[in-house]
Amino acid sequence: MNALVLPSTITPPSSGHVPVMLAEVLHYLTPANGEAILDCTFGGGSYSCAILNAADCSVWAIDRDPDAIARGQALCVTLQQTEGRSRLHMLAGSFGHMAELAEQAHAPRFDGIVMDLGVSSFQIDEAERGFSFRFDGPLDMRMARQGRSAADIINTAPEAELADIFHFYGEERHARRAARAIVAARAETPLHTTLQLAEVIRSVVPQDRSGIDSATRSFQGLRIAVNDELGEIERGLEQALTLLNAGGRLVVVSFHSLEDRLVKRAMQRALGKDVSFSRHDPRASLAPVAPPAFAGLTSKAIRPTDAECKANPRARSARLRAMMKRPSPSASLTKGLSA
Repeated sequence: MNALVLPSTITPPSSGHVPVMLAEVLHYLTPANGEAILDCTFGGGSYSCAILNAADCSVWAIDRDPDAIARGQALCVTLQQTEGRSRLHMLAGSFGHMAELAEQAHAPRFDGIVMDLGVSSFQIDEAERGFSFRFDGPLDMRMARQGRSAADIINTAPEAELADIFHFYGEERHARRAARAIVAARAETPLHTTLQLAEVIRSVVPQDRSGIDSATRSFQGLRIAVNDELGEIERGLEQALTLLNAGGRLVVVSFHSLEDRLVKRAMQRALGKDVSFSRHDPRASLAPVAPPAFAGLTSKAIRPTDAECKANPRARSARLRAMMKRPSPSASLTKGLSA
């Protein structure tokens, strides 16, 4: 990585946000001078600022939360004042539409893309956003502050749909029990706050042996449903592969098994490990195998260190996977002929 002494150290808009696995992200992303990097979830700006501090590169940052976009735009102004230019470019929208957003902004192809799939600390810590039952707040959970809210789903969805949300997205074993209790409770009075919903779930879901609150998994499932998070991840991963330059790195940090499963599957396909036939099927040896377009940078998911988990408990469930886009065969052949 090319070292660069910048006029001043760029700091995130808020010091209250603690980035997860930042050192590992920078290690695999390896930003260099002149490169273009895409930060798919600007959030508190910690990743973007660290990348900008690491090299004389430009960062294009996406976020669908208007509050995050406002923080990023303020940072753009600061960069313009301190450096006489802005190496940060904000893109308002969801990373599931990153190709369209990049095209509209006339962004270049990227040398690195980082995707932090966790919900923003700002969103969790603000009671009025309704993401957490640690505070009593409106049952909202919308990252983009628009569309169907958590309250809309809880108070109108059929019992079967609620059970599916809690089971498939929250991996809650007692999903049907929770859904049944919610339908009964809302028949008496609509559920509009986080604590109302949490209490209903706790009344029928037993405490987990791990000590996790009884409402945690159902809240996770509801948040994923409100924001179509898994659909966004699938669309985002597919588009990220097409937006990378040869030699470009893709680094993804996930926070629960559903996310990591999607990331692992997408990367395995890109690495040429998505085998259609069983290895015992004689047809497997006859199937043409194209050279994979990507090379793995991590052989398995990287976990945060014990020290980081102790300092920042939110990092405990994090997993990092990374890969690199190989140079195209035609480019390698051209280079060889010219040599």
